Amino acid sequence: MRNILILNILLLAGCQYFQPKEEIKEKVIARVGEKELVESSLTDLIPANSSAADSAVFAEKFVLDWVKKQLMISRAEDAIDFNEARIQKKVLDYQYALMVHELEQKYIDANLNEEVSDDEIAAYYDEKSENFVLRQNLAKCVYFKVPSKAPNVWRLRRSLKNYPQDSTELWEYANEHAVKAFVEDSVWVKFDEVLLETPLKDVTDKAAFLKTNSSVEVSDEDFIYFLRIFEYKVVGEVAPLEFIKESIADIIINKRKIALKKELEKKIYEEAEKTNAFEIYSN
Repeated sequence: MRNILILNILLLAGCQYFQPKEEIKEKVIARVGEKELVESSLTDLIPANSSAADSAVFAEKFVLDWVKKQLMISRAEDAIDFNEARIQKKVLDYQYALMVHELEQKYIDANLNEEVSDDEIAAYYDEKSENFVLRQNLAKCVYFKVPSKAPNVWRLRRSLKNYPQDSTELWEYANEHAVKAFVEDSVWVKFDEVLLETPLKDVTDKAAFLKTNSSVEVSDEDFIYFLRIFEYKVVGEVAPLEFIKESIADIIINKRKIALKKELEKKIYEEAEKTNAFEIYSN
């Protein structure tokens, strides 16, 4: 029923254009106490080219959200003795903070260098390595999940045993029969994610498992799971540089942004100082 009413409001909005100007009045579509939501507040926000049904859904949500918001404001006004001056000060502080943020962002967009060299990343890693202690186990490995009825599984076993010498045969077999495979043996991965779809996911001490196993084969009713581990890092060790390289680059870029903000502040202060744009009075 509410959808029909909202749709009628939208249709009536178009009819108003054919009324004499002096007869057109702002139509109220919702009220909370003495506060009213007028039709233009809604129709101006409806996305262009929306269908009648989509417009009705949008309108219904907008009106309901407006009512809920006004009810919350009304209850807050009744329940709390607000200091109007303090509220206005907070509003102004927030407004000024937004203005400064926009200025800073404009300056950053114009001056930020987002290229980070491998040397910069390595230097930061060496200096701050204590900040990159692992909270999860990592591994370099290959992993295969094949149906239990897959033919010639012995080929996969033999290839894994002789890896990397038999890597070509390994990839060919995996491509033909594996339902899932991870073959990036030089990439550090989260070990929990590797085990997630295997019967090994419930292993309690995964760090001990990594230290005592380099080649694993397990199975359930439908699949056989093969895992070959080449390197590992356990919780408490420093993360390998390759694993956190992108994170370090982000940290360096963020530090540049902070430096640019300080640079802008200093530049504006020095320019104002030269033109006597401010005065500081002594007590």
